[in-house]
Amino acid sequence: MSAPRAVLLDALGTLVELVPPWPALVRELGARGVVVAERAARAALLAEIAYYRAHHDEAGDVAALAGLRARCADVLRAALPPPARDLASADVLAALMASLEFRPYPEVPGTLARLRDAGARLVVVSNWDVSLHEVLARTGLAALVDGAITSAELGAAKPAPAIFARALELAGGVAPDRALHAGDSVEADVAGARAAGIEAVLVVRDGTPAPAGVRMIRSLAELAAGGA
Repeated sequence: MSAPRAVLLDALGTLVELVPPWPALVRELGARGVVVAERAARAALLAEIAYYRAHHDEAGDVAALAGLRARCADVLRAALPPPARDLASADVLAALMASLEFRPYPEVPGTLARLRDAGARLVVVSNWDVSLHEVLARTGLAALVDGAITSAELGAAKPAPAIFARALELAGGVAPDRALHAGDSVEADVAGARAAGIEAVLVVRDGTPAPAGVRMIRSLAELAAGGA
C-alpha cells in the first residue's frame, strides 16, 4: 500500500495508558480522612472500571457524562471497605476523578508529529465517553491530531463500520483504501477496520505474538519509520 492519506488511531493502549490509579486513590481518600489499604482500593477500582466499561457509551454529552461519573462513584463507594463507604458521594467522586491520570506512551507525540509532517491526516477512533476530548487536550495530543470520534458521541462502537466511516469523514473524506488504522484490539481494531475496508495494524506493546495474518507493531514509532 502507498503512504496513507489518513492514519486512524485507537486511544487507550495505543496513544495513552492509564497510570495505575489505586495508589492515588489511597492518597485521595487519606486526604479526606479515610485510611484504605491499596489492595482494597484496587479491588474497588476494578469494580468501578468494569461498570464504566459496560456503560461508557451512555455518556455522549456533558450532562450524561456527569451522570455516569456519579454512578461510577456510587459503585466505587459500595466496593470500598468501611468507613470509606460513609464518605459523602461528592467526596468519593472527587477522589475517584483525582486518581485517574492518562499519559501518552513516550513515542507517541513525536510519532504523531512525524506522520503529520509526512502529510497524513490523523483521527482518533475510540470506544470511550465524550471526555476523551478532555484527555487528548490534557495530554497535549489534541494539538497533534486532526480530529477524534468516540463511540458514545456517535452511538456506534468499534468494530462497527460506522465509527470508522465517521473517522474518514473527519480526516477530510479520505477513501478507506487510502487509510490505515492502528489499535491494540484484534476484534475492535483489526477486524473492525478491515470490515470497513481499511488496512489495519495491531499494536502489541507487551510482546504477545499476533494472530496469524495480522500485521503487528511493538511501538507506534514503527508507523513513522516506514511501517505505515
